[in-house]
Amino acid sequence: MLSLRHLSKSFGSRHVLEDVNFEVETGEIYGILGPNGAGKTTTINLICHLLNPDEGSIYLNAQPLTNRNKTLVGVAPQANLLYKHLTCWENLRFFAQLYGLSPQQQQQQCQYCLQAVKLSDRAHSLVSQLSGGMQRRLNLAIALLHLPKLLILDEPTSGLDIETRYDLWQLIRQLNQEGITILLSTHLLDEAEKLCDRLGILQQGKLIAEGSIEQLRDYINAQEIVTLRTPQEQNAIQRAKELGFSHRYYGGELAFWLPQPYELSEILDFFHNIPLESVSREPVKLEHIYLEITQQKTINN
Repeated sequence: MLSLRHLSKSFGSRHVLEDVNFEVETGEIYGILGPNGAGKTTTINLICHLLNPDEGSIYLNAQPLTNRNKTLVGVAPQANLLYKHLTCWENLRFFAQLYGLSPQQQQQQCQYCLQAVKLSDRAHSLVSQLSGGMQRRLNLAIALLHLPKLLILDEPTSGLDIETRYDLWQLIRQLNQEGITILLSTHLLDEAEKLCDRLGILQQGKLIAEGSIEQLRDYINAQEIVTLRTPQEQNAIQRAKELGFSHRYYGGELAFWLPQPYELSEILDFFHNIPLESVSREPVKLEHIYLEITQQKTINN
């Protein structure tokens, strides 16, 4: 569906993207992860033809991206493209006209998109009267008006409460199940872990890792993460080294990589004679993988 080949972009002397390559397959949800300034928004702007690359090419359905085929792309930017003094229906009609839809198509698509994002009952409500979550859904509806094959979502749930985030996640899954390919840019790791089929991690303008969650797990030689609280951290680290366990600090808490799941009694035996205040166990998550990849790349650079 979408292919980025050797994409580079600079602003003056600042290299924002350097030789970025990835492909988004038809029917998948592909996630772009990375810290602020990694190049996520620049990548999206290049795909949307809002910027031109210094080097490299972008292909859509195996054809070079042009003004003609970019209509296959729908974009819901992080900043809502909404006129708050207009109603939901008026906003949709305005953008439908910009897309060049006929009056009949405008009527049909406005109804369809409001229904798709579950805002049919708010069609004649002013945008200023909508909650933040409803505004995000309307922003998404605008991106769907022209029936795109590829939907780009830039931080779709940023700043929303957890209930609203879950509602939008369900909507994104539904759109994908209906055949829409999705490129999702997010800094929320739980969002990426729950929604994305594959992920690309950007750091300082470079794609430093790519793959499914299972493929990215290879960066961590562990099946379980155990976090300990102890007044004798150095003793615990030394014991772990003797056992062949790697250690990391997550949020200031001491954690160990276990090569296989162990019973709690076994873990306590590993650290006998070391006072433990608490022990917690969890599977390897995307946050552990992400931190390992980005921190190791920073060290190596």
